[in-house]
Amino acid sequence: MALGLEQAGFKSILLNEKDKYACDTLRTNRPDWNVVEDDIANVDFTHLKDKVDLLTGGFPCQPFSYAGKSLGFEDLRGTLVFEMARAIKEIQPKVFLAENVKGLKENDKGRTLSTIIKVLEDLGYKIIENDIYKALFYKVPQKRERLIIIGVRADIYDKLTFKKPSVYHQVLTVKDALKAGELYDNDVPESSGQKYPKRKAEIMSFVPEGGYWRDLPIELQKEYMMKSFYLGGGKTGMARRLSWDEPSLTLVCTPAQKQTERCHPSDSRPLTTREYARIQTFPDNWKFAGSDSQVYKQIGNAVPVNLALAIGKALVRMLNEA
Repeated sequence: MALGLEQAGFKSILLNEKDKYACDTLRTNRPDWNVVEDDIANVDFTHLKDKVDLLTGGFPCQPFSYAGKSLGFEDLRGTLVFEMARAIKEIQPKVFLAENVKGLKENDKGRTLSTIIKVLEDLGYKIIENDIYKALFYKVPQKRERLIIIGVRADIYDKLTFKKPSVYHQVLTVKDALKAGELYDNDVPESSGQKYPKRKAEIMSFVPEGGYWRDLPIELQKEYMMKSFYLGGGKTGMARRLSWDEPSLTLVCTPAQKQTERCHPSDSRPLTTREYARIQTFPDNWKFAGSDSQVYKQIGNAVPVNLALAIGKALVRMLNEA
């Protein structure tokens, strides 16, 4: 998110993250960024009051209990939603941008999101965007969806108009991510990555491009799926091989989880760390700190850079009206 917003023209003045490796990554690539490595509950934001145009955050969303509660600001204490709301309250930015998984919109029949929005509006903001964004429309070769919530401080709400970012003229594919072309000037650089055990690699070699476990010979289906073979449900993520000519499935934090397999389109192996980074539209010169598993986790948790860039440009246009 920070990288895409930087490309759109924003300057980061404080970034908070408690994951050591994510912080190391930020510092490695941007030594001038003010990275505060700590639990957000320990971070005081009051010194930034009225000095910030845009505050952004991607809060994991713990379930709330509704029993007999009005659920105002104080009721959310102990959750990361509360901490983001506290940051907004202490900083009073012109605009905030919150991103989350698309499932938040349906959680508890929409009541969780309604509660969060009410809390944010009670802080003196008006919500001008509350929608699911499909990354593949914004120059990202991946079927990834995020809930985007944008709020504007009530005193400047009448001066600003938010226009959704323009959709990119084509849908990009795994080939665009890994080969020279529309997205990158060169093929993906070699890098390290997870490996399959020998037998799994042998079985995956029978899965055709774009296929999954049902495309295996019946005996291999039974061997690979074991008890799951006899259970219902499509389980379409299992033994799944990506297709060169389609966008990637959503990248998760590990490329070889049995339920969410992300096998290379033509090699019988998981995607490498650099291939992962490209599908999330990181530039090749962006370095990641930590072990391969830490790198996959950072990339899998990230907002695609080009999605953040598209939204960032729309926010710059809006703020220039003020």
